[in-house]
Amino acid sequence: MRRVVISGMGVVSPIGNSVDEMWDSIKNEKCGIDFITHFDTSDYKVKLAAEVKNLDTEEYFSKKDLKFNDRFTQFARIAAKQALLDSKINLDSIVLDRLGVVIASGIGGISTIESCCNVLNSQGNSRVSPFFIPMALVNLAAGSVAIDLKAKGNCSSVVTACAASTNAIGDAYHRIKFGFEDIIFAGGSEASINPLSIAGFQSMRALNSSDDKNRASIPFDKDRSGFVMGEGAGIIVLEEYEHAIKRGAKIYAEIVGYGSTCDASHITAPIEDGSGGAKAMLLAIKEANISKNCIDYINAHGTSTPLNDKTETKAIKLAFEEHAKNILVSSTKSYTGHLLGASGAIEAIISIKALRENYVPATINYKVYDEECDLDIVANKGRNVALNYVMSNSLGFGGHNASIIFKKVENQ
Repeated sequence: MRRVVISGMGVVSPIGNSVDEMWDSIKNEKCGIDFITHFDTSDYKVKLAAEVKNLDTEEYFSKKDLKFNDRFTQFARIAAKQALLDSKINLDSIVLDRLGVVIASGIGGISTIESCCNVLNSQGNSRVSPFFIPMALVNLAAGSVAIDLKAKGNCSSVVTACAASTNAIGDAYHRIKFGFEDIIFAGGSEASINPLSIAGFQSMRALNSSDDKNRASIPFDKDRSGFVMGEGAGIIVLEEYEHAIKRGAKIYAEIVGYGSTCDASHITAPIEDGSGGAKAMLLAIKEANISKNCIDYINAHGTSTPLNDKTETKAIKLAFEEHAKNILVSSTKSYTGHLLGASGAIEAIISIKALRENYVPATINYKVYDEECDLDIVANKGRNVALNYVMSNSLGFGGHNASIIFKKVENQ
């Protein structure tokens, strides 16, 4: 089987609009959560979110280029442009039929849907934009990036809620491993901090309604009461190892395992015994052909909801048994909030940076111990620890579970 490595990365996030800026925020325990500015929340219970800040879109594309893109597509295109520049791929010197794109989203162009519904209701059907459909469709982030790259290989989108971009990365990994493409730009994008999305999640009682930004997204803390909405995009360049070596690419890490399962239990709640998540982790370990004791760090899904965090704790214990107590675990949603379908991609990039720098990010703003979440969650301060294998987990509405494993590549 062919080996697959990571040769480029790009990010738009609530804690930085480049990989270096985001990682600097992680190292300095900088939380990206604050009061919502995208719309007036006066009559909303939910006041906080993790918005993208200070993004200069014209650094990457002209206003005209992005005019008819929903915000989530803009994020994806910018993160992909960063990843292309980082990878130093010369598009004129590769086989474009062997270049693919797999970009996920949980909701896609929800802001466009909302605004066009408002136009329909207030001005009538003839005033709805002719760009409504292509702006709203989830696959148009992937399609737009493929146009930017002139990528003529497989172009697809994964829509598995909050597991989506981990599934996208895993699917891309398998396509390269089994010979379908040589390079794939994979990840996810989300932009759902708007009145309709917040209202919907608020009605589900899924969101934190605190007005204290430092006690809002608090994964594994006993006082957790819901997640905080985030937005942004993460794109990584997956490349066949020999292809990367031949062109002298910088290699960040090797992806060696992927597991994906379904709880088949409930439309929103994870199965309470953690068995679905545990199976995804074990499948990833099996594909990596390593002992479960090799996993040094897990970037947990860790949403800060009462059910998710205790269920994921059970899943890790079920999968790793005695080794669970030795694994360092953290949730970087304490910094970024929950980016829904983009969360797995952002967290994959953070995991890769952790692996390269031998630094485990903290779970920040943690205060109150929960006996049902009794893992080593690296509370409040990151740790300098030698890392060889790291895992990133994502879980999604519909019972989706996805796990990926990255391995350190020496001499890079």
